[in-house]
Amino acid sequence: MTASRLSVNVNAVAMLRNRRNLPWPSVTGLAAIALEAGAKGITVHPRPDERHIRRSDVYDLAELIEDRFPHKELCLEGYPAPDFLKLVEEARPDQVLFVPDAPEQSTSDHGWRFDTDAGPLAEAIAAARDWSVAVSLFLDPDPTLPEGAAAIGAERIEIYTGPYGACYDDPAAAARELDRIVATAEAARAAGLGVNAGHDLTVDNIPALIARAPFIREMSIGHGFTADALIYGFAESVRRFRHAMGEI
Repeated sequence: MTASRLSVNVNAVAMLRNRRNLPWPSVTGLAAIALEAGAKGITVHPRPDERHIRRSDVYDLAELIEDRFPHKELCLEGYPAPDFLKLVEEARPDQVLFVPDAPEQSTSDHGWRFDTDAGPLAEAIAAARDWSVAVSLFLDPDPTLPEGAAAIGAERIEIYTGPYGACYDDPAAAARELDRIVATAEAARAAGLGVNAGHDLTVDNIPALIARAPFIREMSIGHGFTADALIYGFAESVRRFRHAMGEI
């Protein structure tokens, strides 16, 4: 069996839990189901207002992986503000994905621009690497960008695949967006960077992406995975997404 590249984002689980002052659905419980079913890791994006993932969830997930799944990975996403960096330092995830999100954004919808962001990012990257946390940067599908990520010390990038996912009913547009993603992935590999991808990926649009860029090391999937799991269940959705990735 091929090693998994699926990291399940459980933000939506936390959002559903937060509708009531109750401990279910359990973020750690469903994360454990996904990991037991073969996911490589768990991704969360704790926002300052804790509208879905709470800081306490991050510590609970870190403990879950350390105690029960030591060969799996935890990825934290967030804007590299001081409070978020403190959380990274304390939780020590395997990977941090820095995203250029404003606090009020509903989801990540654009990547970093190195003409304006390089200085502060370089400081955050250096801090994370001092804590032995691998650093990924969220980038738009633009092959001119990966070189800038490598220049300031990032080890990986995550390509924003939202525009590709939005073309679910337009094959011609999807093909154009896929070309941009693949060109960016190839530029990142040429720059010595690991390549991740994430946003609006589904069992339907993943196969074309993997066929063109089989070297992608991780796909972080939340909304599409959760929508699928509402029908098939968490464990079966792990199998379905891994099958789409050509792993099983």
